[in-house]
Amino acid sequence: MRKISRPFSRSSSTQIDFPKGKKKFDCRHFFHDNIGHRFYIKRGLMSELNIVKDCARQALIITAAAGGCDNFLWDRAQRLVRNAEYICRLPELNKAGFQIDRFCLLTATYFNDAGRAHYLEGRHTKGKMKNLGPGNDGLLDASAQIAEEKLASVLNAARLKTVGRIIVESGDHFTNITEAMILSDARNLDDMGAAGIVNEMRKYAADGKTVADALQTWKRKADYRYWQARLKEGFKFNSVRKLAEHRLAAAEYFMNQLKLEHLAEDLEAVAGNLSSVTAAVSDEK
Repeated sequence: MRKISRPFSRSSSTQIDFPKGKKKFDCRHFFHDNIGHRFYIKRGLMSELNIVKDCARQALIITAAAGGCDNFLWDRAQRLVRNAEYICRLPELNKAGFQIDRFCLLTATYFNDAGRAHYLEGRHTKGKMKNLGPGNDGLLDASAQIAEEKLASVLNAARLKTVGRIIVESGDHFTNITEAMILSDARNLDDMGAAGIVNEMRKYAADGKTVADALQTWKRKADYRYWQARLKEGFKFNSVRKLAEHRLAAAEYFMNQLKLEHLAEDLEAVAGNLSSVTAAVSDEK
């Protein structure tokens, strides 16, 4: 796993923020029960996955360009987790008899975008992430490293290794790791349909791009059959691919409507009809 340029904190504790009215605590107060796979705190019990979720939330909520908190990647993480959970339930997977480590899969899914969050946080602060770009494959390596460091006091070494491997392997088209295949499909599905458009539009807005730029990029991808290639090569499971096709059709409908409104083609049609009626009336007179 390739190391990224700026080291993360290797503190023995990971602070977790609770909603208002609840006290804060850190992972030093937990100990691992190897039988029940749960962590205990002096005042109660909290499942490992809930702890993972809180750690991931801290890693994914970054500083917004205008100040305050940017929750976009955390929101996406929850969407990816829902995708992954439902993919696990698909009859296609059940019939194939796949053995799925759901805990490690969901943990990896929560931390999928941790590398991107770190990159964006660097852009908004001192720009220390020069070797990692938004399209760089190293982002998955960075995500795996962040997961390892954030969860070092939460999970045992075997699980940490499995989580990291799932994240990194999810970027490998030829992976045969079931959990990595599910994460890959969950991520690719989020790039399709309305969610995919929101993801793209946010990038355009952050880079100062216009609606015309977005339409031009969409047309270029359509001309080069980019989406058809994604559908063919990007999905491991047929049932997810079919759903992606439906989502892509919805996205195409939206982008066509956006083009129509951007160029005022609907207004032009109405104005043209009115002009024809007015001209006919004038001729009659």
